[in-house]
Amino acid sequence: MEINTRDYQICYDPATATVSFIGSLRLSGPAEYTPIAELLAKVADVEPTKITLNLQQLEFLNSSGINMLSKFIIEVRKTARVQMAVQGSQSISWHGKSLRNFQRLMPGLQLEFL
Repeated sequence: MEINTRDYQICYDPATATVSFIGSLRLSGPAEYTPIAELLAKVADVEPTKITLNLQQLEFLNSSGINMLSKFIIEVRKTARVQMAVQGSQSISWHGKSLRNFQRLMPGLQLEFL
């Protein structure tokens, strides 16, 4: 599963259950985030042991995107069978500020800054 546009790329690696986000997500509103939300839902439906969101190369994510990821994390939390990890970058300032909020939504979430 993969989504490619001029501004961003999202790839799913089933071998590691990792969804990698690259580029900038500046979509306008929840409707434009639907294809990404659907991709994430398909990943969760498989119920791997652990899902990793690799955001290390995601330079920008607007509030609609943060909301979409927050909803996904809440849905995964409800299953209680799937662990979650989020990988961020120390060199991208918004990662340190925003990604910690995901741990509030899912206290067991592993947050890694690489």
